Amino acid sequence: MILAYDFGTGGIKAALFDEHGVCVRDAFSGYETLYPGSGLHEQRPEDWWQAVVASTRALGDVSVVTAIGISGHSLGVVPIDASGRLLRDQVPIWSDSRAGAEADMFGADEAWYLKTGCGFPPGLYSVFKLMWFSAHEPAWFNRVDRILGTKDWINFRLTGVRATDNSYASGSGVYDLVDRKYDPDLVARSGLAESILPEIVPATQVLGEVLPEVARELGLPPGVKVVAGGVDNSCMALGAGAYREGRAYASLGSSAWIAVSSEQPILDSVTRPYIFDHVVPGQYASALAIFSAGTSHTWLRDVLGLDYAEMDRLAAEAGAGAHGLLFNPSLAGGSSLDVSPEMRGAFVNLDLRHTRGDMARAVMEGVAFGLRTALVELAKKAPLAEPLVLVGGGAKAPLWRQIYADVFGMSVRRSPIGQQCAALGAAALAGVGTGIWSDFGIIDQVSSRGASDLTRPDEEGAEMMARAYSRYREVTRLLGEWSSRG
Repeated sequence: MILAYDFGTGGIKAALFDEHGVCVRDAFSGYETLYPGSGLHEQRPEDWWQAVVASTRALGDVSVVTAIGISGHSLGVVPIDASGRLLRDQVPIWSDSRAGAEADMFGADEAWYLKTGCGFPPGLYSVFKLMWFSAHEPAWFNRVDRILGTKDWINFRLTGVRATDNSYASGSGVYDLVDRKYDPDLVARSGLAESILPEIVPATQVLGEVLPEVARELGLPPGVKVVAGGVDNSCMALGAGAYREGRAYASLGSSAWIAVSSEQPILDSVTRPYIFDHVVPGQYASALAIFSAGTSHTWLRDVLGLDYAEMDRLAAEAGAGAHGLLFNPSLAGGSSLDVSPEMRGAFVNLDLRHTRGDMARAVMEGVAFGLRTALVELAKKAPLAEPLVLVGGGAKAPLWRQIYADVFGMSVRRSPIGQQCAALGAAALAGVGTGIWSDFGIIDQVSSRGASDLTRPDEEGAEMMARAYSRYREVTRLLGEWSSRG
């Protein structure tokens, strides 16, 4: 069997996959995020390791495991010295924004974006966090031997090897997307020594075997091989089947995004898609996001005092278009798709006839409208294959799926993999890297076994949603202009 770790912000999921790509058991172990100051979002690497141990032991018998692959949350920086000791008990995670001033000082401009594809707010990227530590905590920073990513540090604990893969390195802020390596000019501009950056290897490369003492701690047999693995965005794309030209998926969780796999990175200096090198050779994963998708739905649930099932029932009764009510889902601020990051959400055209069902329907449609904007922008650069694969909690309800099909004007399909996409992607890397599987076609085989849940646009509903989307775009533009005036 293959052991995959889906290493996320809230915890680690360990999953066992058999030789057919079927997940036979999984277990989760969580850890906390610490907020020691404004913009500081930190976790303890030792907590990650204890979560690895706990989740692995919770799987039960792992004596038949032969390979391990990891999907890890992005933009992490874990400093170790020459002996492999952690130099900081707590390390910043992807959402840590302390380094905005360093990004400004570096000059994270349009040219930098077009070379790196780093479309998140620049201060989140690894190089700027390292510049911050170099300036503010030089005593330990001067002893750094390597800076590892989140999953790379787990790999180091497993094998003793200090390395990363192309997908994780592409979030460093100094990675040239075209040349697929660290850019020496960007590294020099940061003032950092390139020697502290880990060696880049393919995501499927076997780093080594699990160390004997670690194997005993985890209950693994001798000789288990560990591959480099990949960043969560790219592993999820692989697990969702988006690993060939034009294949796309929508991840529907608290936030939501649409990502497409393509042979060329989808770069645009206005909308700024965020791009990671793919774990699949020759491909990139380019994405655009909205920040408040499932959280908008949860917010309304709490405000109205309903449960999700009742909200969905009322939304279905309200019907397409919510009787003219529009909702902008920018409750957590505007994304790169919007005029201003200061924009906030709004109900528009609300009148006395509107009901709780209309509000619920408007929220669902508003989230879909926000994602349609992402879809439209990505499709300008890469023709998207149908159906669009839906993953995450927002893909479960038939009503949600019909709304997405009507708003997008294209067929959608719920992935039968469900919440296991990143883990399946990591397992596929291990399977291909160790020769258990000949290629990534195993992903399509696994996906074809489940119910397809294919949903096609309803002709009348799609026409109504097209008209409503035009109004939504106008409203969004006006809200952005209003908020940008302060």
